[in-house]
Amino acid sequence: MEELIRDNREKNEFLVHRSVFTDKEMLARERAEIFNKCWLFIGHETEVPEKGDYKRKKVGGRNLLLVHSQDGEIRALYNTCPHRGALVARESEGNSRVFRCFYHAWSFKNDGQLNGMPGKDGFPDDFNCDGEKDMKAVNRLESYRGFIFVNFDDQAISLDDYLGDAKEYIDLAADQSEAGLEVLGGVQEYSVRANWKLLAENSVDLYHGMPTHKTYFDIKQAQDPGLKRVKLEGRGKDLGNGHAVMEYVAPWGRPVAQWTPIWSEDLKQDMERMKEKLVERFGEERADRIANYNRNIIIFPNLVINDIMAITARTFYPSSPGYMEVSGYSLAPVGEDEEHRMARNNNFLEFLGPGGFATPDDNEALELCQEAYNNNEEVQWNDISKGMVRGEENAMATDELQMRSFWRQYKVRIEESMKKEVAQP
Repeated sequence: MEELIRDNREKNEFLVHRSVFTDKEMLARERAEIFNKCWLFIGHETEVPEKGDYKRKKVGGRNLLLVHSQDGEIRALYNTCPHRGALVARESEGNSRVFRCFYHAWSFKNDGQLNGMPGKDGFPDDFNCDGEKDMKAVNRLESYRGFIFVNFDDQAISLDDYLGDAKEYIDLAADQSEAGLEVLGGVQEYSVRANWKLLAENSVDLYHGMPTHKTYFDIKQAQDPGLKRVKLEGRGKDLGNGHAVMEYVAPWGRPVAQWTPIWSEDLKQDMERMKEKLVERFGEERADRIANYNRNIIIFPNLVINDIMAITARTFYPSSPGYMEVSGYSLAPVGEDEEHRMARNNNFLEFLGPGGFATPDDNEALELCQEAYNNNEEVQWNDISKGMVRGEENAMATDELQMRSFWRQYKVRIEESMKKEVAQP
């Protein structure tokens, strides 16, 4: 592992070997040691608000159903028939008391219990008395502030312990409304011809902001005469367990309570009242953070929560070393009025949407990296050292502490599997 990640704190140098972005064996190890053992985001509780609601999900390489069962429990069922393995639910979402397999018409209640099958006389009288032919549920499903996670490792620590210090920053997003957050309709799905870890890095990399997204910043300055210069000033922070955040003063409008001249004067007055309510609830300091600061949060390994000009949750999973599938969700305060919701959605689509100013730029940058890794015989290392000379307690948002936090956890998890292999006789 020393030949894959070099963390030299005395020399203030952090290097990652480029083979981790291209090697098939490394991807197999990641699936076993990271995606099979870490808490993975599956969805938000507002996606399945009513009994019978369900959504098809792909999480950690598995086909799952996030379902609100008739008994009131939210479950994650493996979307596979215990009979011959076909997908049971084929629609991407819906509401149903019963799931029926297309192949042989076995049917299941929405808690996974086998409900019936044709030709029952061909099976023993005590068939499925032990529940072995029910749809199997993921054993570990836990949630925090409406964000639902699954874990395929029954021995894993609790979600609460896993999230640790990251909960503070999830709270800053969730506390924007007393009624909480809800997922807006329409998940955005796309693919990128790049390694998944490049998107993890990119999502908490403010260093690339000004050069890569210059067009967007130029437009913002043209829209707002008072915006003399876009400054991305703030702090980066290691949150433990591979999680990290960059928090910085928002130079543009936020639909929480920071107005911009592209919006109406009526909306400005509403936002001033929103800010007053935040102060009443939390005091000046926390209200200022909620209203006027941006946060990009990485929850190891593959959840990004962007609380910037809108709130988004983004997950990504590799299908090969150089190809990943991405899902993006937009969230908003429950009960937000129409004008605020429109401002929020426009902000989201303008920057973070698949056709916005940021996402295509980022995807292009990641694909350029992946294409150039065919040179990694001669040019072997990525440098992620920026800011080490300042020390972690003084890390700027434009430093690379956030990426180092991710890679240090990655190193720990991959090292464990390598040590076990060495120890085997």
